[in-house]
Amino acid sequence: MAHIALDNDLPGISGLMAHRPDTAEPLGHLADVLLRGPSPISRGDRELIAAYVSQLNATPFCAGSHGAFAAAQLPGGETLVASVLADPDTAPITPLLRALLRIAAEVRSAAAPVAEETLAAARAAGAGDTEIHDTVLIAASFCMYNRYVSGLATTVPEVDHYRASALRVVAHGYRRGGAEV
Repeated sequence: MAHIALDNDLPGISGLMAHRPDTAEPLGHLADVLLRGPSPISRGDRELIAAYVSQLNATPFCAGSHGAFAAAQLPGGETLVASVLADPDTAPITPLLRALLRIAAEVRSAAAPVAEETLAAARAAGAGDTEIHDTVLIAASFCMYNRYVSGLATTVPEVDHYRASALRVVAHGYRRGGAEV
């Protein structure tokens, strides 16, 4: 049960956003821009970065939802996502995505500059300034979203909920019918 009285029975951030549409609007807009807007990183990979940060932050709602959103958009689907969340170093992903996940993990671990070695490895794998920028902003934003969801002890749904939500988010985004961040 959530730490605050909600006027709905929606799980995770969905319930918080329905409860406070005034704050939901900018949060949904930010998620839409970060995860669906123009970027050299594919939508599926951006969702995977969000899921990975959420997994590291022990936020099952966000890890589950963004893992499902990534799975719906990436070859390898749920199996690929599970392997990345378990161990990105052994997952069957590109060296570039592995390097971006390392950047995301550093951003998640401390409010400090990403290590020069981590940046150099990402650049060697093909990351440019925009990939690095977008990864850092996704990771930082998901630390905020994760703390919002976990700090208020929102409910975590069954796995089928995430699969159904993935269809909406992939088709409509976070501001137009998707509603889950």
